[in-house]
Amino acid sequence: MNDTRSKDQRQLELAFPDVRPGEAGEPAAGGIEPFVVASEPEHPVKHELSMETICGESNFRHAWDHVRSGGKAAGVDGLSIDEAERVFWEQWPDLRKQLLEGTYQPQPVRRHEIAKSDGGVRCLGIPTFTDRAIQQAILQRLQPLIDPTFSDSSYGFRPWRSAHQAIEQARQYQADGYRWVVDLDLEKFFDRVNHDILMGLLAKRLTDRRLLRVLRAYLNAGVMIDGLVQPSEEGTPQGGPLSPLLSNVMLDELDRDLTRRGHRFVRYADDCNIYVRSERAGHRVMESVSRFVTKRLKLKVNEQKSAVARPSQRKFLGYSFTSEPQPRMRIAPQAQERFQAKVRGLTQRNCGKSLRQVVTKLNEYLRGWRGYFGRCETPTVLDRLEKWVRHRLRSLVWKQWKTGKNRTKQLRALGIDEHNARMTGNSPKGCWPISASKPLHKALSNKFFDSIGLVKLRRA
Repeated sequence: MNDTRSKDQRQLELAFPDVRPGEAGEPAAGGIEPFVVASEPEHPVKHELSMETICGESNFRHAWDHVRSGGKAAGVDGLSIDEAERVFWEQWPDLRKQLLEGTYQPQPVRRHEIAKSDGGVRCLGIPTFTDRAIQQAILQRLQPLIDPTFSDSSYGFRPWRSAHQAIEQARQYQADGYRWVVDLDLEKFFDRVNHDILMGLLAKRLTDRRLLRVLRAYLNAGVMIDGLVQPSEEGTPQGGPLSPLLSNVMLDELDRDLTRRGHRFVRYADDCNIYVRSERAGHRVMESVSRFVTKRLKLKVNEQKSAVARPSQRKFLGYSFTSEPQPRMRIAPQAQERFQAKVRGLTQRNCGKSLRQVVTKLNEYLRGWRGYFGRCETPTVLDRLEKWVRHRLRSLVWKQWKTGKNRTKQLRALGIDEHNARMTGNSPKGCWPISASKPLHKALSNKFFDSIGLVKLRRA
């Protein structure tokens, strides 16, 4: 008798009935772990993107416009963007010929280190402007073809997707009853991408061998450190236009494996959270996913930073969640600490700038911070941080007024009566405790800070 069921129906019937989607099953006899069989994700489609399409002059004109709108740090050649663009178009016929033949050799990237919030160092690789333009030209033609094949649970470095969408999806999984999270941290992911594995994954998607050779050349371009070029045997240096797309190609393998197993997960770049119903299931998932990452992708899971826990005990993209049946987004403690450290630096009492100058610079940071964290659903935290910022500014002003005589004069000018002005102005207390006094609060009130344009943290 003919089987009229669809392929997806037959696959779904293979699933173990006692295992809920999104959780690893109990280990079977022999130590083999059964898992939920979801519809198999489609295999990557091969795209016939040609170097001729990439090397169109209009594509490169647009690429240079994009490069001009980005960072202005020069690469190892030391050329400014104006000099680099002029030289590029002078050499365009020869560069185009090299690209079309797949023989182009990019220059090494310049290493640049920036401090991370956790005390570590993030290493960036800054390409020359010419290499940035070539990478951008490739990206402009490659991303529209590859990006639609990525998982719906992937949000990082993708058009029309954001960190806020990822956070909202994470909250929805918790509201649906998946109240345990497998918080997976990949150790030095961008520095440890295996070139052979990545090129193999690209070869499954692209047919033009010339393009593949150019992409391999960028991976192997090397890094210049203290004037010496060191070979690049692994990793995709952060700083080039292609790096985000290549990282998503690599981690799409992880997404496909998680989807095949029926897990509910959210991934933003190398930050991946998998949501399950129980702690026991979480530990099984952590073990199986770590095994996949290590053996299949040749990457390393950071065991110290990875954990199975309640979402309220972890942070994801700067946010955490309340433990209520309908979780609310809240700012993670680490993000609050980073905020306060930054504001301290911007409001140093010995900075030698006027209050209005300090507020102007501070507002630049506060606007950006509010744009990201203003969606916090625990407003008391924002109120507390706003109060603390004003406290910092009052302390700065008190320091700048310097002497008791001048402090008394300034308080009187701001409407404080003679007695309180003299008592406060001549107080032996330090700047921080005196900034909490009632007379100074009245003189430099919330309305005063509103009048000079201090940005509020809470959205209107």
